[in-house]
This record gives sequence, C-alpha cells and structure tokens, in this order.
Amino acid sequence: MPKTEIILTHNIVGLGAESDQVKVAAGYARNFLFPQRLAIPVTQGNRRHLEALRQRRAEREAHEFNTMTELSKALSKLICVIKVKAGEDGKMFGSVTAGMIADELKHQFDISLDKRKIHLEHPVRTLGEYEVELHLHAEVKGTLKVRVESTTPAAAPAPEATAAATPAGDRTEEGKKPRTEKRGFARRDVKSEKAPKSEKVEKAEAPEAKKARAPKAEKPAKTPKTDKKEKAE
Repeated sequence: MPKTEIILTHNIVGLGAESDQVKVAAGYARNFLFPQRLAIPVTQGNRRHLEALRQRRAEREAHEFNTMTELSKALSKLICVIKVKAGEDGKMFGSVTAGMIADELKHQFDISLDKRKIHLEHPVRTLGEYEVELHLHAEVKGTLKVRVESTTPAAAPAPEATAAATPAGDRTEEGKKPRTEKRGFARRDVKSEKAPKSEKVEKAEAPEAKKARAPKAEKPAKTPKTDKKEKAE
C-alpha cells in the first residue's frame, strides 16, 4: 500500500500532534485526513506553516498542563464512592473498572475524565478504600481516593452470637437457681442447726451471770424482843 508524507494540523491520538510530519497510507490521507482538515500534504508552500503550527502546539500543551495540574489538586481532595453488590464476606460480584470510576466522577462531581487516564494496578474486587493512580498528562500525575461500598444491607447478628457473648455466670437453667443462692441457703441451714446449742449455753450461763452482776440486797435488822417488852410496860 503506497504511503504519503503529511503534516498534521491537529493532535491525533496514536498518530501525532500538530506540526508533526508523519507517513500514512495515501488512501487514509486522501479520504479522511485531508477532507477533515486534520493534515496537509508536505509541499514547499505548506512548510511555511510549520512555525505557526508549532506555536499553536506549544500554547495548547501549556494550557493542558495547567488544566491537568489544577485537576490533579482538585481530585486529590475528593472521595469517589462506588456502590456495588457484595456478599456477606465482602467479596463483590465482579470488579470495579476504570470506566465505572470515570462514570461516577461525572455523576457525583461533574468531572469529565478519560478512563484511559485512570490506572488500576490490580482489579478491585473487595470492599474498602483505595488510592487510584491517575496519568492526567505526560508531566502530571495524581491520585484519587475511591471508596467501594456494598448496596446489600448488613445482616442482623444471630441470637446464638448474643447468647455466646453473655457471661456463663449470668445464665441460669430453668428450674435451677444460681450458685450464689444455693450457697446462701447452705449457710442459713448451718446457722439454724447450730442455733439450739447457743440457746442452751445462754440459759445455763444466765443464772450465774445474774448472781455475779447483782449483789445481794441487805435485809433490815430485826428489832430485839427486849425492846418490845419495854414498850409494853
């Protein structure tokens, strides 16, 4: 297939930027590039436009650099939340792709970003927070925080789990009393058995204690008989 040399007047991904001289298929240049004014044939007269094309290219690249630098700063402060379906173990049904991240950036923040500038080192297949690398420009790189959350509601804890969390001392079986109550009854029974002995001791010791504590009262002295007779006379 014959080829022809052309001068690009616009940036074409995979082919070159404006002012670049490249060789392409003659039919591709004749049927697409020239009609769309994306390129011009290499002639002595067209070479004069190279300086103007190079100046325009420098201005475009400077503008892209500044724009992507500002975008990198803005994206570093954002958290892109992606809702997915996942199982109880946190594993997703599928994976998060660069296209999904680009769509959510447009939906949540109205930021248009080519998915080819989003680089995922490993497939994201579990829930959590990730830092995704961005290649925004040849000289500008950035990062974006992506939080992957599940749309499935969390399951309620099973009753067995709550029962297992209860201390063993707090659980009682039906028809049985806690150990503390049994010990209390045992102590009361022992006291009740020993009670009669203490009562006997107190009764036996009571008279002696009363004698020791209470002194004998003095009896009034009897009047001599002689005194009575004298009074009679």
